[in-house]
Amino acid sequence: MGWKILIGLITALIAAFMVLLSQMNVTPGILMHALFGEGVKTPSESSLQRRLELPEGFSVGLYAGNIKNARFIEFSRSGDLLVAQPRENKITLLKRDANKDGKADGEVTLMNGLFRPHSIDFFGDYLYIAESHAIGRIRFDHVTGTAVGAYQQIITGLADSGNHWTKTIRFGPDGMLYLSSGSTCNVCEEEDPQRAAITRYEPDGSGEERFSTGLRNSVGFDWAPFDDTLYATDNGRDLLGDDYPVCELNKVELGNFYGWPYVNGFGDLDPDFGDQAKLNQARSPVHGFRAHTAPLGIRFINSETFPAEFKNAALVALHGSWNRSTYDGYAVVSLHHQKDGSFVEKDFLTGFEINGKVMGRPVDIAQGPDSCVYVSDDYAMSIYRVCYGETQSDAGTSTIRTGLETGLAAFSETRIAELSARGEHLFKTRGCTGCHGVTRDRRSFGLRPLEGIHTKYTLESLSAFYRTPTPPMPPVRLGNDEDELALSTYLLTLD
Repeated sequence: MGWKILIGLITALIAAFMVLLSQMNVTPGILMHALFGEGVKTPSESSLQRRLELPEGFSVGLYAGNIKNARFIEFSRSGDLLVAQPRENKITLLKRDANKDGKADGEVTLMNGLFRPHSIDFFGDYLYIAESHAIGRIRFDHVTGTAVGAYQQIITGLADSGNHWTKTIRFGPDGMLYLSSGSTCNVCEEEDPQRAAITRYEPDGSGEERFSTGLRNSVGFDWAPFDDTLYATDNGRDLLGDDYPVCELNKVELGNFYGWPYVNGFGDLDPDFGDQAKLNQARSPVHGFRAHTAPLGIRFINSETFPAEFKNAALVALHGSWNRSTYDGYAVVSLHHQKDGSFVEKDFLTGFEINGKVMGRPVDIAQGPDSCVYVSDDYAMSIYRVCYGETQSDAGTSTIRTGLETGLAAFSETRIAELSARGEHLFKTRGCTGCHGVTRDRRSFGLRPLEGIHTKYTLESLSAFYRTPTPPMPPVRLGNDEDELALSTYLLTLD
């Protein structure tokens, strides 16, 4: 009887939880991503071209894919792109685009065995890494793209419990190391003064100084080229409705207090912790993003190729809402500085969310040596490349790469077309359609879609999979190598 009661209680709790999710318009996928970092597979290049929108003259392409939990990114002096992957406990190096095809020339694991590394930065001959509980550094050879010597933690004992465990580091124009650490909670009074604050250090980790406080979760920050002042994004608190309070952009200066948890947005006392004395001390943001859009990475752009209107402008990655009745965010926006110190927000890279269908969640921005900007996406495991005055076609051909070579580059387009046509015939006549569709709209019939196979397999690995597939799929027996090649070609050229 006890077990039946327990099972009934668990069932009721699950049902109630699903009702709550429905009321909040939270899909299980977004919730799993918010809690555990679970995402979706890398979109195809042609999907990006169909979905994503940019201002006139700009283009977007897929620089690299299958980069799990891609968070903060930074370029080396030689053009290699480093990616922090906290849930993978490693730093990946995407090799510089030496052949100028708009794709990374491969990837290597630069550092492994770390503890939730969230951001990186370079200073002098060192690569600095922000783990969730410590800041470390290691010598870095920018020419070879390799770490040299031993990794040393120079700041230890950082608290990483609670909601916002990530740590973000950047070196400022003053040569000091700045560290942002988010709050432990949605709204509360912190016991640890380093939480919900920005702290700065000497490059060797000494001289800790609290730079600013009252910042609930300032994941991203950068210095403006027009005044060398630090600007930081900040995520507003939850559970006060769809549209309140705003997320913030703060002009962060030494010794200032920015309101949390006592003051929200532009001088509003918090309903739980409101304090008039704190209100008199708090600095208001210089810009308000819409509530729950979750602004993360910010980068002031200094691109020689971008239009004049982007001078003194910043790009901000909006990670997107998980707790609104309708989705918001899921975009990159541009902030244009005005003479009065305010900012005008404009759409820049949009289309990651359409009618509740989420394809990606932007995290961070970096400017490359080619004057293009690069955007990380921890939901779609992707790094996007955005350029002005350059065409990046959907490239639905053999040259597409998303972290892995397909092996089709050795064939002519005519040969690929012939093989693909033969492969499609085999797919339809050898029983494959009994279990698999080729596009997501087939899911309504209970079929597993196969688009994007090129993001996971090569010709060689796909052929090996036919012979020893993952159960319950039976072995695929095609009879000869040519048919095997044809089926693989067809599957690898699907969107």
